[in-house]
Amino acid sequence: MDIFQYLNRLDFIILCCFVIAWLIQMAYIWGLFSRLAFYKNKNIDSKKGTYEPVSVIVCSRDSYSYLKELVPTILSQDYSEFELVIVNDCSQDETSAYLKRLLIEHPEVNVVTLSQSLNFFKGKKFPLSMGIKSAKYDLLLLTDADCKPNNDQWIKGMMSAYNNDKIEIVVGYGPYAKRKGLLNKLIRFDTLYTAIQYLSMALAKKTYMGVGRNLSYRRTTFYKNKGFTSHYTIPSGDDDLFISQVATKNNTNVFIDPNIRVESHPKRSWSEWIHQKRRHYSTANMYKPFTSFVLGNLLLNRLFYYILLPFLFILPSSCIFNDNILYYYIFISLLLIIHYTSMVMIYVKSAKNLGEKKLFLAFSPFYDFFFVIFTTLLGLRNKISKPKGW
Repeated sequence: MDIFQYLNRLDFIILCCFVIAWLIQMAYIWGLFSRLAFYKNKNIDSKKGTYEPVSVIVCSRDSYSYLKELVPTILSQDYSEFELVIVNDCSQDETSAYLKRLLIEHPEVNVVTLSQSLNFFKGKKFPLSMGIKSAKYDLLLLTDADCKPNNDQWIKGMMSAYNNDKIEIVVGYGPYAKRKGLLNKLIRFDTLYTAIQYLSMALAKKTYMGVGRNLSYRRTTFYKNKGFTSHYTIPSGDDDLFISQVATKNNTNVFIDPNIRVESHPKRSWSEWIHQKRRHYSTANMYKPFTSFVLGNLLLNRLFYYILLPFLFILPSSCIFNDNILYYYIFISLLLIIHYTSMVMIYVKSAKNLGEKKLFLAFSPFYDFFFVIFTTLLGLRNKISKPKGW
């Protein structure tokens, strides 16, 4: 076989592989992600007379400045009966003094104080378990100390998703606040893309995670499944691994409303954000086989797509398509236009459903390319050394 025959065959193989990758991308975009993009938001039932009482749980470590913002927004929620459980996990700042004042002024506040000698494991799971144990209501609603609901309908909104007796888990969206700079745009796009994945899977009755910034489940469900016992040695996973373990196609619902958001303070340095992402990725190898296949295949397919793309414009000039080069480039251009248009449409409609604004989603393919490389490199880094802490 001479060099031209070899190039002709290689050219054809690359084109076939690219078309397969393109088809798989279309299957994910229109078969899965469109579930969130075209989801019809359901308004809170204002005619519903009463809701179950709720225990809102917040774990805090040296988060005094954040608690001052969060606590008033929770205590002012438009909800008939709830308590606020704050777990003070070994804080060294002014948190303890602030919580003492809260206890005097607000009887609906329940404070759990942990010392260093009590938390045997690194991470949030032990403090959260203590908060769940101290809660007096069966319905639990979780958020983080650095979060803040944007209005007084948050609790009612999340609880409205318990619309039948089978629901034990409600998965919500936890965005990051808008700031200036490229890092903030990347953080917010990554959060949007992650939400498109896990909320679309939840809408397909294949729930595999929630985010601790906005998540609800029953205490009886927590104890029935032995809490975090199966993965207590891993610092993270109190939201995704636990939900992956206990969620079924019938016991889980989602709450999606662009007007009700629980925004979190984003990381302000690249090193902090990378450390946070490494912790999040460290749990991926413990997902159920089906989830691992769906997410792993998606990442691998996106990686192949971008690797093969430049070769489509390098090889054809001297190979099998030389006699029909114009039609070849028209075909490739058509595939790229359809992929770009589909991606942007799904991202824009999903962002609208989730209340995300000013993300410049016309640049979605560039964000997507960045995170394919970024996720791959962080995954390889985690194979070498595991991230620590929470």
